[in-house]
Amino acid sequence: MSLRNFKTSNPVFNGYFWDDGKASTRTMSVLGIFIKSMLGILVIAVITVYLWKLNEAGTSMRWFTLGGMLGSVIISVLISFKQHWAHILVPLYVIAKGFFLGGFSSYAHRNFPELPYQAIGVTIVTFFVMLILYQLRIIIVTKKLRSVIITATVSILVVYIISLILSFFGIRPYIWGTSWFAIGFNILAAIVASFALLLDFDYIERYKNKAPKYKEWIATWGLLATLIWLYVEVLRLMQKLTIRFN
Repeated sequence: MSLRNFKTSNPVFNGYFWDDGKASTRTMSVLGIFIKSMLGILVIAVITVYLWKLNEAGTSMRWFTLGGMLGSVIISVLISFKQHWAHILVPLYVIAKGFFLGGFSSYAHRNFPELPYQAIGVTIVTFFVMLILYQLRIIIVTKKLRSVIITATVSILVVYIISLILSFFGIRPYIWGTSWFAIGFNILAAIVASFALLLDFDYIERYKNKAPKYKEWIATWGLLATLIWLYVEVLRLMQKLTIRFN
């Protein structure tokens, strides 16, 4: 079986190990990815702050959170199959994630006002620490490390999907509580999310100035997905620790 026919279970990493070989006069650049990522983060921040204000006014965030989550999942699947539509789909993904993050973090912002900002700070620090470790080659992204990170990521995703399905039947999985098991799972997920940043850095380094221009959107999508995942895990961990020790 050719490796070009291989797909991982995580759509963010599909096509990670190879280029599609399509010619393009314009190529993917680090500057292009940076600009797109910053714009995406800005849009997410604006939507999040707006939803926080709605929540403080008494508006329920349930459907914003659920709609944003389902929307981002559906759009991610579409991106993995229709990468040439990424310039349209990734902005839609950013908007969906904005609704998800706004709804998800509204509880923390309302009850623990400082936690979201602390989680943002931890996410930023982690990003730069992992970037330094990657650039200095203190951590080298080998094929084995890629496989381990992807396997761990998919495993955590499966656990979350199963727990979400169980919650629809009134079963509350342990990972949603404040037990030491739930806290330990959060710590593990945050560590895996941190290492997943290495895959984003490696992808960008492999294909910068080589891949077609539209790949900037794919790189932006992967980077934002990882950063949002890391932020969510950090915020959940902080919430659990705050509830447990207060």
